[in-house]
Amino acid sequence: MTRLLTTQDVAHLVQRVGLPDLFRRLVGALEEDYLRWAEFDKTPRVAAHSPDGVIELMPIADASLYSFKYVNGHPKNHRFGLPTVMAFGVLADVDTGAPVLLSELTLTTAMRTAATSVMVAKRLARPDSRVMALIGNGAQSEFQALAFHHLLGIRELRLFDIDPAATQKLVRHLEGTPGLTLTVCSSTAEAVQGADIITTVTADKANATILTPDMIRPGQHINGVGGDCPGKTELHPGVLQAARVIVEYEPQSRIEGDVQQMPADFPVTEFWRVLAGQASGRETAEQITVFDSVGFALEDFSALRLLRDLSQQLGLGAPLDLIPQMADPKDLFGELQLSQQRQAA
Repeated sequence: MTRLLTTQDVAHLVQRVGLPDLFRRLVGALEEDYLRWAEFDKTPRVAAHSPDGVIELMPIADASLYSFKYVNGHPKNHRFGLPTVMAFGVLADVDTGAPVLLSELTLTTAMRTAATSVMVAKRLARPDSRVMALIGNGAQSEFQALAFHHLLGIRELRLFDIDPAATQKLVRHLEGTPGLTLTVCSSTAEAVQGADIITTVTADKANATILTPDMIRPGQHINGVGGDCPGKTELHPGVLQAARVIVEYEPQSRIEGDVQQMPADFPVTEFWRVLAGQASGRETAEQITVFDSVGFALEDFSALRLLRDLSQQLGLGAPLDLIPQMADPKDLFGELQLSQQRQAA
């Protein structure tokens, strides 16, 4: 029987575990799986583009589990009362193909993205980083802010969004967080002043230039989250040229990341190599580093695996009759007759 986790189930799970601890567990699960990089059957996600957005499938598997995520990105969705990003995912048993978990991944994607950002920043940002500029204050901003505050020691957030209402929303949710100072800024240039880490998480599907070289200072780490599909960027090419650039899965990042602007031979390093000690992370205190994050299926695999384990421990979710439970697995047509008999009874 497949276990179903709804948005409400995942919200209850967060309440039971606590968001800071869930972030820590997500980082742990991500690190475990990134260290098993060679064990996974990997592929860039499959995308269907339209003028207003994109719908994607993100599959991956190891020897025992297969997962995929369905996810969209439609920046204009707020006009229709819908989230920009909506997602669900499946975790299945490789030996039988049976789906063991069907889960919402809209909330979970925001949490795993923030956990991934922190996991990478642990290796790329200066250890004394305490100030983060957060450019783009929409749906994922609170998750990024709280993950960096609780797990990486960020004490001040410098906030900017072209939509003041988005920043006001973020301030409402975060004000009163112990040990966290919020500074609302009037521009990106103002927000990045004095920042140790710069997180860009904008939504527009456009070749935007959120950060330019004149805004960047030695020693900063840039966590570029919003550039995540062809034709959607946030960083000026000069920012990338001045930095050490880390990506998740190079074949996908070359298509979807900010490095889509760069020549095919522009040097990037996959993060798993840094984690495994095969490549360096930050090399000097003055070095500029960039995590060109687009989101990769391995991160959803880790999140689904953790959701499966925690939901079982906490008794959350419900059995879902997604696959026929047949006395004779070869008698699929008999399921129709049984259904008719039940309706007639």
